[in-house]
Amino acid sequence: MTAEAYEKKGYLNSEFRLFHLTDKETREVRTHYHDFDKITIFIKGKVSYMVEGRTYELAPYDIVLVKHNDMHRLIADVSWVYERIIVYISPNFMNAYKTADYDLNFCFQKAQAEHSNVLRIPSLEKSSLFNAIVRLEKSFSDNGYAAGLYRQVLFLEFMVHLNRAALKNRLEFIDTGHPSKVAGILQYINDNLTKELNIDAIADTFFVSKYYMMRQFKQETGYTLGNYISRKRLLLAKELILSGVPGTQACFDCGYKDYSTFSRAYRRLFGESPRETLSQISAGT
Repeated sequence: MTAEAYEKKGYLNSEFRLFHLTDKETREVRTHYHDFDKITIFIKGKVSYMVEGRTYELAPYDIVLVKHNDMHRLIADVSWVYERIIVYISPNFMNAYKTADYDLNFCFQKAQAEHSNVLRIPSLEKSSLFNAIVRLEKSFSDNGYAAGLYRQVLFLEFMVHLNRAALKNRLEFIDTGHPSKVAGILQYINDNLTKELNIDAIADTFFVSKYYMMRQFKQETGYTLGNYISRKRLLLAKELILSGVPGTQACFDCGYKDYSTFSRAYRRLFGESPRETLSQISAGT
C-alpha cells in the first residue's frame, strides 16, 4: 500500500449518524480518514483495527475511538460475521452538550493521553456502560414512535457512562504491543507538526538508522514517513482554515515554509485552494 492510497471515507450530512451493521464478506479497508469523529462499538467477529500505526485485536464490546483526521484501517476475517455499531459525530454535536461541569469529549482526551484508541470493559456483567450498550443495540429493532430520537438519547446515555467509566478508571486502555520506536515516532511527529521535521533529525532523535527507521515505519504503519508527515500537515492546515485562519498563516502554522508548495499540495489533496476553503466558510456553506 502506498501513501497515495489514503482517502477520506464515509459521509456526514448532519451532526450525528448512527448505524448498526452486520456483514460477512471479505473486509480489508485500506488506510483512510474522516473529517468527523468516529466511535465503533465492536459486537462480534474477528477484526484487526489499525489506528495511526497501532494495531488492535478486538474483543466483543471493545470501544474504538477514532478522532477526525486519524489514519486508520481494518481487516475483518471473512469466516466470521462482523457486527458493530458505528457512530459518526461532528465536533459541533459534542460541543453542544459541553458545559463548565462536563465535556463528553473527555473519553477521547484520556484515550489520547493513554496512547490507546481501544477501551475495554473488564467485567461486562457488572458494568453500567455495558448495559447502556445493550440498550443501544436493542434500540435498532425498535420502530416505534420517534425511534431515531430514542436511539440518539440512548447514545447520549452511553456517552455519559463511557466518560464516567473513563474518569473513574473503570476501563482498560488496550496496549497494542507495537515496538516503542515506531509508536514513539508517530507521537513525536503528531506533537511537532508545526515544527521542522527532517527525517535525518528524527532518526537522530530516536538513535536509529534513517533507512532502518523508514523501512520499519512503512512496514508497521502501511505508509511512508515523508508522505505521512505531508498528509498530516495538510489535514491540520485545513482544520485551521475551517476555524477561520487565513491560508497564508495556516501554511506556516502547519510546518510548510513555502506558500506556493503548500498551495499546490493542498489543492492536490482537497481539490480546492486554501482561499476557496476559506471563502466557503465566509459564505456560510
